[in-house]
Amino acid sequence: MAFSLVPKGENLWVGQFSLFAEDFLTHGISTRFGGVSRPPYDSLNLALQVGDETAAVLENRRRFVTALGLSAATICTPEQVHGSQVYQVKQEDAGRGAFSYAEAIPGTDALMTDVPNLPLFLCYADCTPVLLFDPVHRVVAIAHGGWKGTLQNIAARTVRAMEDSFGTKAAECLAAIGPAIGAECYEVGEETARFFRETYPASFSEVLQQENGHIRLNLALMNRRQLEAEGLLPERIDSAAVCTRCNAQVFYSYRAAGGKTGRIAAVIAIR
Repeated sequence: MAFSLVPKGENLWVGQFSLFAEDFLTHGISTRFGGVSRPPYDSLNLALQVGDETAAVLENRRRFVTALGLSAATICTPEQVHGSQVYQVKQEDAGRGAFSYAEAIPGTDALMTDVPNLPLFLCYADCTPVLLFDPVHRVVAIAHGGWKGTLQNIAARTVRAMEDSFGTKAAECLAAIGPAIGAECYEVGEETARFFRETYPASFSEVLQQENGHIRLNLALMNRRQLEAEGLLPERIDSAAVCTRCNAQVFYSYRAAGGKTGRIAAVIAIR
């Protein structure tokens, strides 16, 4: 298994996982290269809600999604409120949030669908994106795992929603954890650490590192452990193992930029 950046056009690169067979689905993680946005959003900002020019974002979305062989007009994106709500995307949801953030799926941080060629689209900068694929029932899903969503077990909740709606079995699922802020860069406060200690007593010593008065949280590892606890097989879970803050020249990082920056996107769709 591997995560790598694949060239898709003039200065346009897409991160992809070898775990996902392109015969069955299309997926990708954007970088900050190949777009038209001006600083501090330079250049492939894909989020409409961060203060960038709308026309620039829509052109960036067109470039990125088209490079994957999909239509930017049909993407479906959630509002992303750092919660645990999972929404089943149907054909009539195609295009929700594609041109206006106000039209995104409200109050939602995870999407799932069995509709072919309907891209599920998630924007982030440091949070943890989790991409899921059920090859038996041909279902894909995507979840937004910031610390609040991860605390609420958003990735595992998404698997459960797939089970309830489509008959998915966790052991048959494939999962990929995209680039996100790494433990070496993600310092949290004592209150946040306490939440994880109390909620996940079996895992906190592994995902929380404390040294010289600093507490660091490993979001990617926490999401992996939650997926494993839900029944996914370890060998069917891949992780990019790329820190967005350490690689802020390639990926947008909220912390590296001090809060004023663009967003990369994770996208997945059934062929």
